[in-house]
Amino acid sequence: MNFDFTDDQQAIKRTAHDFLADRYRSDKVRALAEEGVYDDALWTEMAELGWAGIFLDEAYGGQELGTVELVILMEELGYALAPSPFLSNAAAGLVLQHAGTDEQRERWLPGIASGEVRGAVGMARDGEARLVADADSAGVLVLLDAEGGGGTVLEPADATVTPVDTIDSTRRFASVRAGDAGEPLGGDSTAALDRIETALAAELTGVAQRSMEMAVAYAKERKQFDRPIGVNQAVSHRCAQMLLEVEGARSTTYYAGWTAEHEPESLSLAASMAKAYAADAGYRVSASSLQVHGGIAFTWEHDLHFFLKRARTDGALFGTARAHRDRVAELAGLSVLAGSPAAA
Repeated sequence: MNFDFTDDQQAIKRTAHDFLADRYRSDKVRALAEEGVYDDALWTEMAELGWAGIFLDEAYGGQELGTVELVILMEELGYALAPSPFLSNAAAGLVLQHAGTDEQRERWLPGIASGEVRGAVGMARDGEARLVADADSAGVLVLLDAEGGGGTVLEPADATVTPVDTIDSTRRFASVRAGDAGEPLGGDSTAALDRIETALAAELTGVAQRSMEMAVAYAKERKQFDRPIGVNQAVSHRCAQMLLEVEGARSTTYYAGWTAEHEPESLSLAASMAKAYAADAGYRVSASSLQVHGGIAFTWEHDLHFFLKRARTDGALFGTARAHRDRVAELAGLSVLAGSPAAA
């Protein structure tokens, strides 16, 4: 079995990596984070590359590629720590494509695919989603029922959107309370939510990869007693543990992405495994990188804190690591019971 990317997937990864490295250099990310804004011109460029609709059907202006291609983009966006509305827009597209009515798809998906009408998705309890990425700039809002597979599609005028400050200044958040208007989704949103969780796991993997690379580079150049600190076992073992966690997060995430199109009956279990592992790994690796850097990493002038804060916030979106471990236990238990002689 070939576990490598196809030629097209390799091309997507190279293009994304080079584009984001050029457009989102450290000084650019810092400037956007400090202002609390996105660069609309860069979002337009992403949309022109076809990223906004990479997984959407061609009938709605998308490229009709798969979840693995979405995961590739999300990992590179996490690696670059790109302040952009990509995640929120992709989440809305996934929900509407997999759970929207025909009318909802026809109305909203072409704009989401082109990047002209951005969407946002939140998990709501009692009609309120407390942490919704990019709700303040969305043209369509989707509130999913945190207790089940249903949801409501809203226009911004039909909801109360209140900006929320978080530790992650590279992404904008708001709370959303639904009014009396809105339309119910046409179907169950579980398949879409699983894909959103997988995409988030990919972003966390990218954050962890970059944090690890920063630690390794620093361990090679920082010297004490005329020797790089990386020769010390306490540092080298820490870096080795980072690599283990990054590769574990990447493996579980790409497996989940693969199941979406090739083994959908395994997607829910795989997505929760990926989100749980990547959420823990993203925070642990970035926190461990901070320890390798020492005092310099605790300053505002160093970039590492942006990665740590993104990892911490991503870990809480669409279910914490603990919630997903509980779901894994439940789904794995059901799977075991289904295959037991007693079940037969």
